[in-house]
Order: sequence, then C-alpha cells, then structure tokens
Amino acid sequence: MKKLLCGLLCCVLCLPAAGAVSAKAAIVIDADTGETLYELNADACLPMASTTKIMTALVALGEGDLDREYKVRKEYTQVEGSSMYLQEGETLTLRDTLYGLMLESGNDAAVAIAGECGGLEAFVQKMNDKAAALGLTNTHFDNPNGLPSETHYTTARELAVMTAEALRDPVFRQIVSTESYTVGQRTFTNHNRLLSMYDGAIGVKTGYTKAAGRCLVSAAEKNGRTVIVVTLNDADDWNDHMALLDQGFAQYEQVTLHEAGDTIMQQQVFGGNADTVPLVARNTVTAYLLPGERERIQTVRYGERICYAPVVQSASAGRIEYRLDGKALADDTLVYGGAVLLPPEEKSLTERIWDRLFGED
Repeated sequence: MKKLLCGLLCCVLCLPAAGAVSAKAAIVIDADTGETLYELNADACLPMASTTKIMTALVALGEGDLDREYKVRKEYTQVEGSSMYLQEGETLTLRDTLYGLMLESGNDAAVAIAGECGGLEAFVQKMNDKAAALGLTNTHFDNPNGLPSETHYTTARELAVMTAEALRDPVFRQIVSTESYTVGQRTFTNHNRLLSMYDGAIGVKTGYTKAAGRCLVSAAEKNGRTVIVVTLNDADDWNDHMALLDQGFAQYEQVTLHEAGDTIMQQQVFGGNADTVPLVARNTVTAYLLPGERERIQTVRYGERICYAPVVQSASAGRIEYRLDGKALADDTLVYGGAVLLPPEEKSLTERIWDRLFGED
C-alpha cells in the first residue's frame, strides 16, 4: 500500500518535462547542496537493482579496516546473478571485495561484505538504519545486492541523496571512478560506460533486473561543481544521462567573486603612522553558481586579525575562503595593500637641549 500511494503521489508531482527522458523516474541534483536541477516522478517508489550496492558500499566503508583479510565461505559463492567469481577458501581483503562489488557488480561480493561485517541480517539492518539516518523515508532494503524482493525499493530522489553521501567518502570516490582493478589473477572492469563516454564523469553504479529494468546512477565534476543523475527503469540510460548531465551543468553560470587588486577588508594596525591597512586580493576568483547561490555565499578570512607596524606593502596577509552551504568553494591569497611606517622616534630631553644650544640655525 505504501508503494502504491508513493507512486500515485508522484504522478501528481511529475514535471511538464517528463517526456525528455525514457526513464520511469529520474532526477538531477547538485551533489553538494542537494538542489534539484531536474526531476521526473522522483518520489515514485521503485526497485533499484544493483544501484543498491551504493548503500552496501557506504555502510561497509564505515565498518573499519578495509585491508583486513578474510577467507571466502562457501555461501558467499552461491549467489545468483552478476559475480566477481569468489572462490571458496581464497583470501581477500574487504577493499578488494568492494572493488568487485562496485566495478563488476558482484552479488557474491555483496553477500561476502555483509557476512564479514556482522552477518547478512545485521548488515541489511545497518543499511536500513543508515537510510533512516539520512532521512530516506521511502527506501527499504531486503538484501545488500538488489536482487528482486517485494519490499526492496527506493526513489530516484532518495537514491541521489545516498549517492551524494557516499561521494563524500574519498575511498568510495576512488573506487567508483576506477576503470579497472587487478587483484591476484583477476581484473575487474567497471561496467559504467560513462567513465569513458562523458568528460568529467566520476562514477557511480549500474543496475539491471527484469523487475527493475535498467537503472543507472552517474556523477560528473566540472568547474568545481558535482552533479548527480539517477534514472530508474530507463531503456536509453546512457544517452539520457549524458543529456541530463549537460542540462544540469548548463544551469551554472560563471560569477566573479572578486577581481585581482580588490580591497577585501581593512585590518587594524597598532604602533604605526596609520590605524588601518587594506587587505587586497592577489588573484581574480570566479565560481560556477546556480541562480540564487551568490546571496548564500559566506566568506571566511584566515590570518591575524590585527598587526603591528611596520607593515610591508604586498606582503602576505593570509587568505580568504568562499563557502556555499558550509563547503569551501574557492579561495585566494590576501596581501597588504599599503605600507604602514613606524612614527619618528621622539628625541630625549638631553638631545633637545643639545639641539637648542648647538644645533644649526
């Protein structure tokens, strides 16, 4: 019933641009701010096939030492579907298994990871707990690999949110952006064709079952911004993702935050012939922003809050950082925009008397 109500709600919320892609549901978001750049039935509850493994990896990455070794159990090798071809009795690390999970989409890798991180049932509960912690109220996992199950589902929007969370982990980013990985005698090849098809692509996961159709989550970076695209049940996903990534990035505009030589602020000076000195930007700084983001940018200045004379013009005076929703966006070096000298020293009484008696007229 919950899935039915969720799907009906999304039919009402569907955008006019729904015909632009082949997917049953889709969304494009900014990875750092979460802002939605495009959506189509984004809150419809649908199966997500192997894109499930994004959450599997996210939970596993929080489980501790990835380089600890384990011995493959027989039950890890008896899983249907796509496989990294684990062999009973072989020894691997969790890190190696994560590569098999995300590049080869190994269902056996997912079961092995779950088994070595507390057991299958406990691990799936951790996946659901993580979803709840992220506020994902329309997501539920029955397994760590995405094999069909009536109560295993998510939405395009919530899959994008968990992907954004996963991409904050540098190890996850490294794994999903890797095109091939060799361990022992086997080499894993990333199934995500966008890594070679789209400039700036950094991952993240493919998926397919007969029930879910073709599912794809992608992400790309350009000009310091990261865009995530999710499509569920999309027969033309590669082309749709390239078009949606282009559409997403086209919404950003280059904005000048300051020009080289601009005075950013004044700094107080003690003990000199001036009370303040300007702090000047060394370089021109630009950023790619969405409409309305310029007003949300905050500036943080790093460096001494006061200084003492003498001040040397053009000497380094710290740096300025621009932040958007708490994330560093751009920065620049600050320099002193002027010199502040020490005042002339006053002469002693003896020196003044001497000047009076013997000084030149």
